[in-house]
Amino acid sequence: MLASSFRQINDFEVEGLRRSQSWAKDQYLCYYIRFNKPIRKLYLTVNDTLTGKTEAEGKNIKVAFGFGKLKDNVLMVKTGISAVSMDGARKNLTKEIPGWNFDAIRKQARAAWNKELSKIQITANKTNKIIFYTALYHTMIAPNLYMDTDGRYRGTDLKIHKAKSFTNYTVFSLWDTFRAAHPLYTIIERKRDADFIKTFLHEYENGGQLPVWELAGNYTGCMIGYHSVSVIADAWAKGIRGFNAQEALEAMKHSAMANHLGLAAYKKYGYIPADKESESVSKTLEYAYDDWCIAQMAKSLHKTADERYFLQRAQSYKNLYDPQTGFMTPKAHGLWKYPFNPTEVDFNYTEANAWQYTFFVPQDVSGLMKLMGGKEAFAKKLDRLFTTHNQLTGRKQPDITGLIGQYAHGNEPSHHIAYLYDYAGKPWKTQAMVHKILYEMYSNKPNGLAGNEDCGQMSAWYVLSAMGFYAVTPGSDIYAIGTPILNEARINLENGKTFVIKAENMTKDNKYIQSAKLNGRAYNKAFLTQSIIMHGGELDFIMGPKPNKQWGSNPDELPVSAITHHLILPVPYTNAKKRVFVRPVDAGLFDVDSSAKIYYTTNEKLPKNRWTLYHQPIHIDKTITLNYFAKKDTLQSKVTAMDMVRFPRGRSITLYTQPGSQYTAGGDSALIDGLFGGNDFRSGAWQGYQGVNLKAVINLGKLTTISYLSAHSLQDINSWIFMPEYVTFSVSTDGKHFRPVGKVTNTIPENQWGSIIKSFSIRIKPVKARYVRVFGKSIIDCPSWHKGYGGKAYIFTDEITVR
Repeated sequence: MLASSFRQINDFEVEGLRRSQSWAKDQYLCYYIRFNKPIRKLYLTVNDTLTGKTEAEGKNIKVAFGFGKLKDNVLMVKTGISAVSMDGARKNLTKEIPGWNFDAIRKQARAAWNKELSKIQITANKTNKIIFYTALYHTMIAPNLYMDTDGRYRGTDLKIHKAKSFTNYTVFSLWDTFRAAHPLYTIIERKRDADFIKTFLHEYENGGQLPVWELAGNYTGCMIGYHSVSVIADAWAKGIRGFNAQEALEAMKHSAMANHLGLAAYKKYGYIPADKESESVSKTLEYAYDDWCIAQMAKSLHKTADERYFLQRAQSYKNLYDPQTGFMTPKAHGLWKYPFNPTEVDFNYTEANAWQYTFFVPQDVSGLMKLMGGKEAFAKKLDRLFTTHNQLTGRKQPDITGLIGQYAHGNEPSHHIAYLYDYAGKPWKTQAMVHKILYEMYSNKPNGLAGNEDCGQMSAWYVLSAMGFYAVTPGSDIYAIGTPILNEARINLENGKTFVIKAENMTKDNKYIQSAKLNGRAYNKAFLTQSIIMHGGELDFIMGPKPNKQWGSNPDELPVSAITHHLILPVPYTNAKKRVFVRPVDAGLFDVDSSAKIYYTTNEKLPKNRWTLYHQPIHIDKTITLNYFAKKDTLQSKVTAMDMVRFPRGRSITLYTQPGSQYTAGGDSALIDGLFGGNDFRSGAWQGYQGVNLKAVINLGKLTTISYLSAHSLQDINSWIFMPEYVTFSVSTDGKHFRPVGKVTNTIPENQWGSIIKSFSIRIKPVKARYVRVFGKSIIDCPSWHKGYGGKAYIFTDEITVR
């Protein structure tokens, strides 16, 4: 709690402020409460102490009201809220609920919801009808109105502004909702969608950036990508206007040209190296998609230079596709992750693994199919996704639920994947899998969703899919056709027209499309366009129990997502497995395009023209940085830097406590390889020990004079990582008898937030030893004041230095 206040106005009215800090770092909630009976007794406490007063300010205020014996046993309460002021809360209540007729308010609410829900009218069995309208209702709960009745609102600069010609909103869970919820809004909530975008632009004007996950006027820093650009591009592609397109493009570019969250590395290397930023694979793929959205907006506004630049960036996914494994794979220091397991959930992916993220290239499905060997190979890869075992490895991630093989419907990265069969010329497989998901992942029970609702995204998938189509690539006007499970869906459009989808022979077993007609004429395409829907009309499906493999499977009948111009040359890759080596290695260099040539240099400063043409594996026998790129005709890839470290022969380390499986930093020797991690514990450079002390012995290989000892540690209490209470060092000549030579006590407060690095270092009187024992004392348990109280604390170490 940042601050709070309370004041009794009279016997019937009170008001106050609750200013809190949590996910939203500074959230204002002003309130005004009116009772229909007089307050007889007020119990006001500050810091749990009764004050006997009628108003107070502080951080811990509680109040209770006594009304005595009520004659009719009825107490009525009305509450108004505002993010602007207490006066605003009073005015909101006075305007919206002036009287005390509860039944009238209930009827108004019911009528308002029926009006919204009638935007889609369906005919279906009772169960599907309940699920459908529950889902449609869920899609309309957020975003929320975030302004007073007089138009004032609190902006992302936390200052008060007044909306002119738009309605301000909050709660934009864009990593989730750009996928299906916002495309649904372009059909049934076009006026509101325009207001959402105007809100985005005012958040850019007021707070300096477009929202990623905005809550109550706060940038929460949650989730990845800059998917407000997807929402803007999708709305623009589908004819929604009423906002400043030039300003929108400027704001979109501002998000993409920042240097935070891995973007600096992304622009430099054409992908995000795993050693530079956590969740590197997911961020690269999602940035690439968002860049395509910017390119589409730029193209529409005739900004050719912007279109070219962002279209090239949109192909960055090619730089993380490993042809050896067939997956989008983390790459650190120029090397693919090794060993690699596509079922592993780690910090290279966002709430997912390689199986789920490899298929996230919605902007260039054709390009992804080409990388995988064509449509047939792509379809077989999809088959394996859905039919392989459903066991996850790596860290526990509660968001990954609703598994069919390694497909995870309970989380958003998978949501488009079942529709990708359409693009490979096998729409009957999309029909079968979408049908399976609709019936197995949704029900009318309390646990009727496979995962978190995520502000309507989980339900928006159902709403669109139950009608028979889905937006695989928001920013395009194309919807891939799946399979309907409703007898009829009547979409009442804001332009006064109606688009009707009917399914003849609809039963649970008849999941395959046999044929279709659009406005009475044969329709064989496995996709719809926005214009078809918005012009109104009728789409009729004939359903059956067996697939019609001829329907929608010819090349001109398939949905297409393809980048066809301003193509890039992907960066080359190496077959070297490990960055740190003891014996010399021969590193081969390879290019995705076999006809390209590869050039390399070992110069620390990249030469302009003096690069060596690669012919054979490069012999590496010392610590070195190898820079290389590919070239074909006029195309040249980005330069990749491969850092190789020669480890001293004879030196080793023995760990007597083991780090967690997600925090091994690549092996025991990571603690003595001379390489330091950054301030992100998820980068893969840190070893993390949970609920245990650090106990290790270093074997220097021979008697060595020692005068300096150090253990490098990290604190990030938001992630349960605390500094060691102290670190002790002991030395030995035989590895059996140790004597202490130093102790370093922690000086960082355990409640200090942020990512903090401390070197527990000490200089000692020179001493000869072969073995060094290091002991880091963990606090073991999270403190009572910490959110992880009851759980085990971590200590993180990336390097122990002996010299």
